[in-house]
Amino acid sequence: MSKTIILGAGLAGLSAAYHIGYDQCKIFEKNSYAGGHIHTEFTNGFTFDEGPHVSFTKSKYVKELFAQNIDEAFLEYPVKTTNYYKGNWIPHPAQSNLHAVPEPLRTRCLENFLNSREAASHKDKVILNYADWLNAAFGEIFANEFSRKYTEKYWTTHPENLSTNWVGGRIFYPNIKEVSEGFLKPLSQETHYVTEIRYPKEGGYFSYARKWAKKANIHFESELKIISFMNREMVFANGLVKKYDQLISTIPLPILIKSSDAPSNIKEAADNLNCSSVLLVNVMADHPTQRTENWIYVYDEDKFSTRINCTELLSPFNAPINQTGIQVEVYFSFYKPLKNSIDEIKDAVINEIIEMGLLKGKEWIVEVQAKWVQWANIIFDHHREKNLEIIFNWLTSVGLKREADDLEHATNWENKFGKHDSLKGADLILSGRFAQWKYYWTDDCVLRGKWINESING
Repeated sequence: MSKTIILGAGLAGLSAAYHIGYDQCKIFEKNSYAGGHIHTEFTNGFTFDEGPHVSFTKSKYVKELFAQNIDEAFLEYPVKTTNYYKGNWIPHPAQSNLHAVPEPLRTRCLENFLNSREAASHKDKVILNYADWLNAAFGEIFANEFSRKYTEKYWTTHPENLSTNWVGGRIFYPNIKEVSEGFLKPLSQETHYVTEIRYPKEGGYFSYARKWAKKANIHFESELKIISFMNREMVFANGLVKKYDQLISTIPLPILIKSSDAPSNIKEAADNLNCSSVLLVNVMADHPTQRTENWIYVYDEDKFSTRINCTELLSPFNAPINQTGIQVEVYFSFYKPLKNSIDEIKDAVINEIIEMGLLKGKEWIVEVQAKWVQWANIIFDHHREKNLEIIFNWLTSVGLKREADDLEHATNWENKFGKHDSLKGADLILSGRFAQWKYYWTDDCVLRGKWINESING
């Protein structure tokens, strides 16, 4: 039996190799290490992931698999999150914690919310974009002061530019009772969609896949330069030329298409797919953690800082005793290009976390590092589905089999495993967030590998 070729040794690629069988797969990875977006780095006794990766999956299969991969050495605890807004700390999500919003904005948000819900009960409002969704969910005052500003920082574009099919349960849509009670005092129950998380005790988030990486047949420093779908041949930057019978690509879809012999209109469609990039600013300081939350959302539009986590709050083994590793995310994209130098952003971020009380002062800094991550979050703009349709339709001519949900933002795994499309005979398969251009989390990448194996092998 010919081996399956996998492009990319991130979690999606490693899961595919594990489920299909290591002896049946060869992985080609551009970096000198595996892990992709869940890669973990170690410096000065600190452990830093690429953003605050945590596992909150409801999948029993993924939970057990991850636990097995780290010999049950995981931590499990309730998550704590908060928001920073103009010197105020507001429990997350802010829409159900108006009691912490300063007056008179606090009262204006509640009154506008109640009025908007009353108006909505008398007529149906057409939701054309994410801005409409936010206004309907929270009222325009809250939406403009909080949600719009954070959207423009995290998603890097105006909410009018985004569709709504990706929202699902990711953003809490409160009812009148919850907002009214949260206006007076903290609610008795959490309303964030993540309530409890698991994280490896040691070794960072990549520990969940480290055993897979050790067993997989991975060719490192093998970056794809050219792929001929017509000839089933790939050329890598290191000079290696490789033919394939069956290819599973987990690399970003635009890279795959632009490296190929696809027609110009297909490459143009790939160019029009938008994804954010993130600059991670990792600040190591010689003092204990100053707050207890696992991560922080920053609403202030005059700050680069968008989301912040302290690595030692994910696991106490992620930092030296009585020291803190503060990781700050700053996002950019086609819609919001990088205009400042990395050093300028680093300096600004340091001043911001001092202002927020997360860093005692510059004299406490051990080291500051910045890491640019080119592929961060798929941007669900109004062009996404149209461009994917063009690309997927063309790829069927070179071995791709369309799936019923391939334009959806995510995958309903219960339905997928119950009535899955067959990939038998497919010569080209896409897997993972950036390959499928979906809102995938780590459990999705694991389950995709399981589903691929069952679909092609029965």
